[in-house]
Amino acid sequence: MERRTVLIVLFDGVLSLDFTGPLEVFAGAAGCVPGAYDIRTGSLDGSPVRTSSGLSVTPDLALSDASAPHTLIVPGGEGTRAMDPGVVAWLRENAQAARRLVSVCTGAYALAAAGLLDGRRVTTHWALWEGLAERFPAVEVDPGPIYIRDGPVSTSAGVTSGIDLALALVEEDLGRDVALTVARFLVVFLRRPGNQRQFSVQLAAQSAQRRPLRDIQQYIAEHPDADLSVSALAERANLSPRHFARAFREEIGTSPGRYVDQVRLEVARRLLEDTGDGIEEVSRACGYGTPEALRRAFVRHLGMAPAEYRRRFHP
Repeated sequence: MERRTVLIVLFDGVLSLDFTGPLEVFAGAAGCVPGAYDIRTGSLDGSPVRTSSGLSVTPDLALSDASAPHTLIVPGGEGTRAMDPGVVAWLRENAQAARRLVSVCTGAYALAAAGLLDGRRVTTHWALWEGLAERFPAVEVDPGPIYIRDGPVSTSAGVTSGIDLALALVEEDLGRDVALTVARFLVVFLRRPGNQRQFSVQLAAQSAQRRPLRDIQQYIAEHPDADLSVSALAERANLSPRHFARAFREEIGTSPGRYVDQVRLEVARRLLEDTGDGIEEVSRACGYGTPEALRRAFVRHLGMAPAEYRRRFHP
């Protein structure tokens, strides 16, 4: 079996979970399949680094002493805002020798500064993507997905998405069973597909100030197959339909109908990704009623039919 070297770049101001999350995934996989991974951490000169939370970490080696790894991981953190020019220079000269190049969160800034993301589609933390796009116009930044794989380069969004990406890489290397074992041990989902958005509909939307409307948001999320018409929801909120629709838009930032559509689409995507339920069963469970209604929603919002979506994203 191929022994894959994983090298994680450390620097002052690194976010600890950005590198310990993926490290634990690969270490767990190496425990399942002895010899599968050789995991190393390296700083520019081999000296200890201080994370953004104040934790001191001693790396295994100096980057100059590292041989070309199979997988090179650059985590994020405050240190990427004014990245050590020496680290950027090392990345520019050495990173392309890696078979896989990975960034977590704002680690994408370091890769972009080294010219390694030009012409590629990438992602980063939702709060910082605009700065990446403005600073590096040659990079195509998509703030939505939790991770994006563009050829040998993989970029992930904030913090825990680095774990999702690492699990996907382990599954690619060693198979689904090993990735599942690691995910169970870490008590995380095995697979959040890279196309999944950084926020669920509920998190992306505004939270209503009034308790009745917050309760309606929760009810929609928990009962996508129910009657979610404006009149039915208004009755649950003890408001007139007109008053309910106006209050919902004012407090949540979108109309009730559009919000319901987004929730139903999200539930349908999750069922197609994670279950073997038939298209008709998924249609009923999400409140679309018929496969044709589900198909129209998918084509309108995602540009593909449900069956094609499942073919691409179901493991």
